[in-house]
Amino acid sequence: MADVTKEQVLETLKTVRGPDLEHDIVELGMVSDVFISDGKVYFSITVPAERARELEPMRLAAERVIKEMPGVKGALVTLTADKKAAAAAPAARPAPNPPHGHAGHDHSHDHQGHAHAPQQQTPRTGKIGVPGIGAIIAVASGKGGVGKSTTAVNLALGLLANGLRVGILDADIYGPSMPRLLKISGRPTQIDGRIINPMENYGLKVMSMGFLVDEETAMIWRGPMVQSALLQMLREVAWGELDVLVVDMPPGTGDAQLTMAQQVPLAGAVIVSTPQDLALIDARKGLNMFRKVEVPVLGIVENMSYFIAPDTGTRYDIFGHGGARKEAERIGVPFLGEVPLTMNIRETSDAGTPLVASEPNGIVAGIYRGIATKVWEQLAGQSQRPAPTIVFE
Repeated sequence: MADVTKEQVLETLKTVRGPDLEHDIVELGMVSDVFISDGKVYFSITVPAERARELEPMRLAAERVIKEMPGVKGALVTLTADKKAAAAAPAARPAPNPPHGHAGHDHSHDHQGHAHAPQQQTPRTGKIGVPGIGAIIAVASGKGGVGKSTTAVNLALGLLANGLRVGILDADIYGPSMPRLLKISGRPTQIDGRIINPMENYGLKVMSMGFLVDEETAMIWRGPMVQSALLQMLREVAWGELDVLVVDMPPGTGDAQLTMAQQVPLAGAVIVSTPQDLALIDARKGLNMFRKVEVPVLGIVENMSYFIAPDTGTRYDIFGHGGARKEAERIGVPFLGEVPLTMNIRETSDAGTPLVASEPNGIVAGIYRGIATKVWEQLAGQSQRPAPTIVFE
């Protein structure tokens, strides 16, 4: 059977009526770029932010007709908010907000006495939380190559080792690394053809575009498709009850990163840097990005802080030392810790056996657990503060 084409998908979508009930969603220009991989079809439908809940049946209809196409193995369709879409979708009275669920209940401890984060509540601003997840934190860097993803996965495992329920979301669409770092392969299963079951290893629940698209596939999505995929991996995954969801952000401070910071209800961000001045300059960009969208900065981690010779144990500050600590003090954010550059970190990362899991009693694992403790203390300290306003652009 011939592979499904983008043209066939768009032709099929012409059977789905738009909000005006007179024109189809393709004619109205509401369909984003269509991406097809391994028989699965990915696209988003652009709608006004205030009408997203009301137009959910339209999204379901589009997903249904594509899934019924011969040769289609599955379809992932989401709504993307865009102010420009208001012209295509005439304004109507928004649907009422759903119940707040656990609002007003204290979930600070479970039956075993473990401390857990209070459930995020939907504030008056209309920010959409993720049911079951206590806090979402971002691990970010102003540039690539500073060990951000390795830090993210070991931080997540450190939180887990400290007795918390933890998941990790790989938000790097173009270069997903969690499948390799956590030694996970295969495709996730789906519930009722829609909700995705996260993958799991070392006790962590994990979601990544790397599980949905072949590693060799070149991702050429534009901003709206990236945004759509990220929000779907966040909100349409069966995470269950988690105290913390760690989001491994894409490196840098471009449009995709800013969109993620604006539209995900982040409780805070961890910035990863190296001691070098250039990396610190880039780290400041990341700090400023989160401050602009009113996301608290939980602190800075200095990665590759120093090198310990495996044969003699001698310490060498090959990239300088203390730059990130000084920067943290200068701008008034917590300094979370120094992670050395060791052969074990590189080897275990490449092998998919992170140090906190493979050598839990080692020195470096202890450093990561210490960082995790400081991050948790930051989250606990701000649990009573109002959540930042998330603006859909």
